[in-house]
This record gives sequence, C-alpha cells and structure tokens, in this order.
Amino acid sequence: MNMVAEIAIASLIVLGGAFALIGSVGLVRLPSLMTRLHGPTKATTLGVGGCLIASMLYFPAIGATWSAHELLVTLFLLITAPVSANMIAKAHLHRQRWRLDDDAADGIEEDLPEPGADTGWATFWEPESAAPSANPAGRGASAIPPSDI
Repeated sequence: MNMVAEIAIASLIVLGGAFALIGSVGLVRLPSLMTRLHGPTKATTLGVGGCLIASMLYFPAIGATWSAHELLVTLFLLITAPVSANMIAKAHLHRQRWRLDDDAADGIEEDLPEPGADTGWATFWEPESAAPSANPAGRGASAIPPSDI
C-alpha cells in the first residue's frame, strides 16, 4: 500500500474517532433533550461516516475487491440521522406544548415564537378556515391533547 493511501486512511480514522468521541461526550454531558440531539446527529454521524469512508478506501488499497456496502451504510446514516432527530424534536415540542414533559433545562417558552411567515409552524399551524382552537396558546393543530386522541 502506498504512503498517500496510508496517510488518508489513518487521518480519516483519527478524524472519525475524534468526531465520534466528541459526539458521545456531548450526548452524555449536555443538559436537555433538545441539546443532546446535536451529539449523535452531527458529530457522531460524521465520525462513523469518516471511519466507513476509511474502510472503503482501505480494501482497494491493499488489493482486495471494492465493496459498496460501506458507501451504502454511510449514505443511509447521513440520510436517516437528521430525519430521526427532526422527528424526535417535533415529538418533544408537542409534549412540551401539552405540558407532558416539564424539563426546565430545555428553555422552551410557554408558546412558540412567531415564525415570521403567514404559514405558521409546520406541525402547529391551523388554517384560517378552521375553527379556533381551545389550547392554552390560542392557536395550534388541535385542542385535544395527544393522550385523548
């Protein structure tokens, strides 16, 4: 194996390991769910992706056959991690809205801030033609708490 490939592979493994370590520390040390989401979705995703790309480069460099498995795992990881984090954040916002999750460390106010557009927030918006809701904020998708649906 030539020196350039060894340096590239070693640097990707070290960089990936550093990102994975930083993301794991962030997952453990950050105070609330909304801040903890950044560790696994940003840093750890880059860390695992870096190690997988290093593996993808290693096997052809030593003369073995190239396999697309590492590339597919990297692509699926880069696609699914942000989507799952977005769904977790939306679920947390809904729980916070109905006071099912009183985590003071989140810093979520009584009501969501105004979005600055006429369309409202993606999961809390109610069309103008709908009947007014009876939730505490005076607007939203439904006046029925999620536990009663």
